[in-house]
Amino acid sequence: MRVGISMNSAYTVSDPREGARWMIDRAAAARDAGLDSLFVGDHHNTGPGTYYQNVAILGRMLAEWGDRPAGALFLLPLWHPVLLAEQVATLASLHDGRFILQASVGRADSQFTGMGVNAKHRPSRFEECLRLMRRLWAGETVSGEHRYEFTDARIAPLPPEPIEVWIGGEADPALDRAARLGDGWLALPNLTPDQAAFQAARFLQHRATRDEPAVVAIRRDVYVGETDEEARRIAGAVIERGYRGFDPDALVYGSPATVAERFRDLAGLGYTDVIIRNLVSDQSEALASLGRMGEVRELVADA
Repeated sequence: MRVGISMNSAYTVSDPREGARWMIDRAAAARDAGLDSLFVGDHHNTGPGTYYQNVAILGRMLAEWGDRPAGALFLLPLWHPVLLAEQVATLASLHDGRFILQASVGRADSQFTGMGVNAKHRPSRFEECLRLMRRLWAGETVSGEHRYEFTDARIAPLPPEPIEVWIGGEADPALDRAARLGDGWLALPNLTPDQAAFQAARFLQHRATRDEPAVVAIRRDVYVGETDEEARRIAGAVIERGYRGFDPDALVYGSPATVAERFRDLAGLGYTDVIIRNLVSDQSEALASLGRMGEVRELVADA
């Protein structure tokens, strides 16, 4: 099993430089812990808190990261395929390792109204955007097909190696989309263990029609404590405040051995990758948790 990180992008800070620095320092801590991959998310029409946009902040964090896989989540229906293909190809050119595009249709919320996109068109925009980007990355000259109106577009630079695509989602059509179009599937972070088991089994059923192996990844919000008692104290205070509305069973906290046991359970369900996110917001606690995550990674490397 591989262990990566999806960096928190939202912070409550008075100085926007402070939150950006925290992200950069966390990327360095994840590198030092030997984590296997680095990602950032995608959100638009944000506020009142501070949210750091993925292309710019990832470009900066790559300077800290090294040559292990890295990438970003993009809500494809909100992006123009030519612009996004250019941005991804440039990021891939900055990076010495493999670039992974995590892709999702997104929820029908204020992001779509704020960006002037009809949320009813999410599935068709998603598939067209991905299809056109793959052609652009291959060096073709392309024109929009249905949802996107443009003609004779091409990009440079081209990605130095093929872009890997993981597709997120939980509804059955999303699992089918991931199985048909993706190199892997990314499960949502709010799944309880029973839900994670059911959805992994459903994805693998859909994927059985293809011969290629697939990444089966899941996001998990995690705090690794020095001991189980310390982890319960730190994480418990966060959970009591109703952390993101998640079922507490979807959250992972404990000593390195306890967290590793939870990750091994996920490996037993067919998951190949756990992509963590810091459960706590305090910078010193987040960095300490990331430092101990290196031990977790070693404990699950053979799972």
